[in-house]
Amino acid sequence: MLPADSTDFLIAETLETFPSSLKGGVVAIGNFDGVHRGHRAVLDAALGLGHGTHHPVFAMTFEPHPRTVFNPSRPVFRLTPPVQKTDMLKACGLDGALVLPFNKDFAGMEADAFVQDILIGTLGISHAVTGYDFHFGRARQGTPDYLRAAGASNGFGVTIVQRAEDEGAEVISSTRIRDSLGAGDIAQANALLGYRWFFDAKVQHGDKRGRDLGYPTANLPMAPDSPLLHGIYAVKVKTEDGWHDGVASYGRRPTFDNGAVLFEVHLFDYSGDLYGQTLRVHLISYLRGEAKFESAEALVAQMDLDSAEAKAAIASITPLSGLDLKLLELDR
Repeated sequence: MLPADSTDFLIAETLETFPSSLKGGVVAIGNFDGVHRGHRAVLDAALGLGHGTHHPVFAMTFEPHPRTVFNPSRPVFRLTPPVQKTDMLKACGLDGALVLPFNKDFAGMEADAFVQDILIGTLGISHAVTGYDFHFGRARQGTPDYLRAAGASNGFGVTIVQRAEDEGAEVISSTRIRDSLGAGDIAQANALLGYRWFFDAKVQHGDKRGRDLGYPTANLPMAPDSPLLHGIYAVKVKTEDGWHDGVASYGRRPTFDNGAVLFEVHLFDYSGDLYGQTLRVHLISYLRGEAKFESAEALVAQMDLDSAEAKAAIASITPLSGLDLKLLELDR
């Protein structure tokens, strides 16, 4: 279940619980994993239509990811799992989100039933906005042209947003962002997103070796399918008492045990107890790869250098967008 949200952003997880205050609104439809710049072109188009016509604006999205449903042995790493995705949709200024369960029965629905029963019958939409590559219904028969024709026949507007490209004329996609994270190219991943990529994780107990080295860390488990490159990162971290700057190591600790993969964060200005807290970690930059050192002293000397480099990287950041500014709370 998604958490209860404030009254200015409504979340429904079934058609039966769809709030009446959003009926008749403008719907942006898509998976929106990452809520990247291409997705936000769809959301911005919906927001513009809603503001111009005084209709509520909401997103229709699907969980789990369709590719995971059809190929469960190779699940898709989620840039924004459900809670983070709805956080992002709220930050974009929408009035709510309808997060529909996606399964093979839903995928087998006829395109006409999707339009008549859901878009018209339940949601009563005034306008639908989708990306150029959105398809729906059995055998993907619901194409953008099909949706346009259905809108014209049934009295709702349809806007199809064309593909968003980066400065190199390459399409902005969730797959490219995952690949960038896997290559350690945090600058490109963040540029495609338009904000610093983040994840949430609950602090777990570790061997407390970092404390002995003078670098106490919060140990955070990552998703088993995380593509993130092992190495050292500059980060900003939100704890229960606010934001902190830090340096992090992601990997297996080859100097010591080469054990289970962990994301270990050292906060520069924190001395309290983080155990049990769920932290939100924003990646600022990738500093270097994971390495094995001949002694603990050599490792500490490198950690000193990593900390100085992380502080310099964090001090030099500028917001990538208004959304990035909001997410990082640099204006607090």
